[in-house]
Amino acid sequence: MTEPEQWWRHAVVYQVYLRSFADGDGDGTGDLTGLRSRLAYLADLGVDALWVNPWYPSPLKDGGYDVADYRDIHPQFGTLADAEALVAQAHALGLRVLADIVPNHTSDQHRWFVEALAAGPGSPARDRYWFVDGRGPRGDEPPTDWPSVFGGGAWTRVTEPDGRPGQWYLHLFDASQPDLNWGNPQVVAEFEDILRFWFDRGVDGFRIDVGHGLAKDPSLPDLGLSGSSEALLAVPHGDDHPYWDRPEVHAVYRGWRAVGDSYDPPRVFVGEVWLDEPARLAHYLRPDELHTSFAFELTDPDWDAARFRAAIDAAVAAAAVARAPVTWVLSNHDLPRHVSRYGRPPAERERFGAAAYDFTGLDVALGRRRARAAAMLSLALPGSVYLYQGEELGLEEVLDIADELRDDPIFARSGGTLPGRDGCRVPLPWEPRGDSLGFGSNGAWLPQPRSWADLAASVQAADPTSMLALYRRALARRRAEPALVSDGFAWRPGPPSVLAFVRGEGEDAVEVLVNLGPDPVDAPAGEVLLASHDLADGQVPPDAAVWVRAGREPASDPAPPA
Repeated sequence: MTEPEQWWRHAVVYQVYLRSFADGDGDGTGDLTGLRSRLAYLADLGVDALWVNPWYPSPLKDGGYDVADYRDIHPQFGTLADAEALVAQAHALGLRVLADIVPNHTSDQHRWFVEALAAGPGSPARDRYWFVDGRGPRGDEPPTDWPSVFGGGAWTRVTEPDGRPGQWYLHLFDASQPDLNWGNPQVVAEFEDILRFWFDRGVDGFRIDVGHGLAKDPSLPDLGLSGSSEALLAVPHGDDHPYWDRPEVHAVYRGWRAVGDSYDPPRVFVGEVWLDEPARLAHYLRPDELHTSFAFELTDPDWDAARFRAAIDAAVAAAAVARAPVTWVLSNHDLPRHVSRYGRPPAERERFGAAAYDFTGLDVALGRRRARAAAMLSLALPGSVYLYQGEELGLEEVLDIADELRDDPIFARSGGTLPGRDGCRVPLPWEPRGDSLGFGSNGAWLPQPRSWADLAASVQAADPTSMLALYRRALARRRAEPALVSDGFAWRPGPPSVLAFVRGEGEDAVEVLVNLGPDPVDAPAGEVLLASHDLADGQVPPDAAVWVRAGREPASDPAPPA
């Protein structure tokens, strides 16, 4: 496989939520065999790499983000040999493979935590985690008021080996996910060795879970939240948060970068870093730390040109400070699918919390129309793009999962008041028939809507007007147009409801226009390269996008009507 310099700066990466991608052994759960059987689909789609969500042995209390062993593969997903074969097969197809690393916490079934429980207070084993005596005369009150982002408190009390109530341990997420103490040198050394383990097997890089976490203030100050809860992955506020965006975390990433740079070619790191200040985010993107960090600005819940423009400006500014590329995201495994987000009536919403799951008045057809335009927007912006599996099929959020089938700990820890993230994790439809729509031979761990038969990959592959066809055309055009993989970007004037910008310079420059308003607007003059919907009389209809090469003569829209 050839190695273009800094391929990650303009790459399109496909996120694989392994449990829900493809089932190769018929047990209802996606696996590496299923993924390998669909690698040609990803190559044909036109992506440059895939990111695989955690594939490690795990009790799956949080979908694999509770890791019991970082150097093996969960038996439901396959074997270590299967992972090595996947990497080799992907490389043969010209695809790179990014794995997922979960450094903030382990599973409570990890050998270190089991050892810590048995060792007792004050032991070296407990120092790898945050074991602390409780407050109150009998130590029966939590050490701090910190909340779990999954709901409830962030501390759980243990029973000591002699049977007495004992210390408390920290878990910013579920109680089954104890937080590691990154002030312990053993933790630092262990994870650098884990990186080498996978790099030696050909993995091209890592996505870092909760990248702004890891370090904690050892003085354990209260937050003063009075029992309230921080939303899932909420952006931290203040310059001295006790557990988000601590300055100590940067030494960790400098160590990781040194490990990655010791390989030929160097390995790549992308961070899940939730911050809203460009200068703070830029610290993670310094030349000796992470290569990129997700720009979540386009996951804004409203379809509004002014908000999108401000979000794009913020992301570009943050990356420019560090001279790093922006890494755009429309959806992922933690967020409601953007087809459904865009199909809701306007309202004040947040990315997380109860309002994020309010789909009253949902118009899926409208959301799907807007999602076509949003795809062309994200793929035309400078930087790299991460696609979440199924967005190329136009899948919507599944809202009617039975309570007894919900798997996300958010549902249980919120007492059922929040549905959680299962609705964006429903297995993919590959064929229009069968009890799992081609996902596997024996059902699926979460049932798919029967309406998804019409959205199956095989159905869309035969339809030149489909969402899948649009993604394939957009990715091919992006790769063919030097302007779309350049660093050039400048806004163009236009109506308030329009996003208009240019990529590149000269006769090869590409004009991009996205109409988020209710009325048609004039398309830029020139050769239409791609449109999300039919252009009539040279106008871009509402909720549509177009790419135009401004230096060429006008031509008819090459995209079939949607």
